[in-house]
Amino acid sequence: MFKFFENLVDPYVPYEESDTPPTRLWPFMRLYMVPFRRVFWMAGIMSVVVAAIEIWLIYYMGRIVDILAGDPMEVWRDYGTEIIVVAVFILLIRPAIQAFDVMLLNNTILPNFGTLIRWRAHKHVLRQSVGWFENDFAGRIANRIMQTPPAAGEAVFQAFDAIAFSIAYIIGAGILLSDSDPRLMLPLIGWLALYGWLVHWTVKRVQPASKAASDARSLVTGRVVDAYTNIHSVKLFAHNTREVEYAKDAIEHARQTFQNEMRIYSVMDVVLTLLNGLLIVAVVGWAFWLWMQGQASVGVVAAATALTLRLNAMTGWIMWALTSFFRQLGVVAEGMETIAQPITLVDAKDAKPLDMQEGRIELRELSHHFGRDSGGLDRISLNVQPGEKIGLVGRSGAGKSTLVKLLLRFYDAERGQILIDGQDISKVTQDTLRDRIGMVQQDSSLLHRSVRDNILYGKPEASEAEMLEAAKKAEAHDFILDLEDPQGRTGYDAHVGERGVKLSGGQRQRITLARVILKDAPILLLDEATSALDSEVEAAIQETLYGMMEGKTVIAIAHRLSTIAHMDRIVVLDQGRIVEEGGHAELLAQGGLYARFWSRQSGGFINADEDEAAE
Repeated sequence: MFKFFENLVDPYVPYEESDTPPTRLWPFMRLYMVPFRRVFWMAGIMSVVVAAIEIWLIYYMGRIVDILAGDPMEVWRDYGTEIIVVAVFILLIRPAIQAFDVMLLNNTILPNFGTLIRWRAHKHVLRQSVGWFENDFAGRIANRIMQTPPAAGEAVFQAFDAIAFSIAYIIGAGILLSDSDPRLMLPLIGWLALYGWLVHWTVKRVQPASKAASDARSLVTGRVVDAYTNIHSVKLFAHNTREVEYAKDAIEHARQTFQNEMRIYSVMDVVLTLLNGLLIVAVVGWAFWLWMQGQASVGVVAAATALTLRLNAMTGWIMWALTSFFRQLGVVAEGMETIAQPITLVDAKDAKPLDMQEGRIELRELSHHFGRDSGGLDRISLNVQPGEKIGLVGRSGAGKSTLVKLLLRFYDAERGQILIDGQDISKVTQDTLRDRIGMVQQDSSLLHRSVRDNILYGKPEASEAEMLEAAKKAEAHDFILDLEDPQGRTGYDAHVGERGVKLSGGQRQRITLARVILKDAPILLLDEATSALDSEVEAAIQETLYGMMEGKTVIAIAHRLSTIAHMDRIVVLDQGRIVEEGGHAELLAQGGLYARFWSRQSGGFINADEDEAAE
């Protein structure tokens, strides 16, 4: 039975992805509701049916009171069959109807609606550019991905479990009172007006207060995760106290926003208690007065009393359900600030897969300053022939990393073009572009998965033998066999920790190299590929790197000039422009910037006395 309800909606149903999702709340919610339309109609109908049964039970209890006024034997003779039928309905049919309603909500809507939102939101966020991620806390992004789906699911749940039920119940209560005596409707109508005012007052304040509290919680998460992610820096600079204070500011702000939200609920509770007291006294008192005047039966008084007591119990629940509904919508609205942002770095409408034939790279008047007046690249033109090995040299901030990011299309160039085999990279699909480029970065962070998973990331379909061969070429196989994580997994099954924190810098770099070796892409980008290795391992790895470079177009960034001295050509960047290019010996003979770098080296590194600037 559970399987039937759990499989009524497939949360992973195919859908048309949009680069510009709705930025307003209700259109955003409606977009996710499309696969649930049929189920939502069923849930709405069932809420009305369940409410009608509840009202009918109260009515029937009043009828029982009136029936019992007669002789017991006559009562049983005249009404016995009816009472048995009602008892069977209450024992068998009512639970079945209730079960159907509950399973629609608990087993169809709640698990699947949140799952659908989380899956689609994650897919959307993963399509964002690298620059988009660099402008926010990873913790805050993850927090919004995690908290928005359950909030949306809870809002939908409350819409059917409480709001639809309560509306149907109050309408049914009015019908019941009016059928007993139309005058009993007057206090109910007056109470409804006051109750509606209280709902309006509460809801108007809860949604913005909830959004503010949710924003504050996300800020706390972002700051805390930021400290945990950079725990080595925190410990290295002995900044525990500073980080605690930094988090405390956000935690205190979260406390204050939550206090403001709770004040609304306190006022609501007190006023609601007064209104409910007014309802009980007005309806039951009037019914009692009508009975004293002989204008109402005992059953009417009993039904009116039961109804008002039930409404008294329900109103608090209804109010909490309504405020919860709008509070959850506030959380969704806060989450939309992340998961409804448009994708700005997209494939062109007519984008085609990159047709890689040779590996020729052309930069034409390429400029990129990240929206600033300086830094980055300034009108760079460069041709890299197929199979040519280029070394990039320059001070920090000269534009080396910017060039690499533009080649990978992590950003769109502000001006100029990049062509690979004559194809503008802005006109080809991003996935095929990056699939044909292998990249070894200076910051060799790994996924918090097994060593095997990290290496196979370069080529998921590779065989075990190919994976092992890549690890051996990267001088990683021997140390991998000695690995063991806290869960007892060893060797290639051992997990490496967040960003590979359980491994040394050299070990991480060698696993990264193994991943790129396995990928075997025709274009190779190296950004300080051996910077984290000791001299002995570096010497062994250099041979592997030279082997990797055979037949590939290579661009290598290095501060350790000895690692690129044997390149076909060395390009020197300064303040975003190419100031020198040529072979190692040729550049030394020129006596220019490269020659000064070479003469200043200590242990093979560029002397980086100059002020660093953002690339």
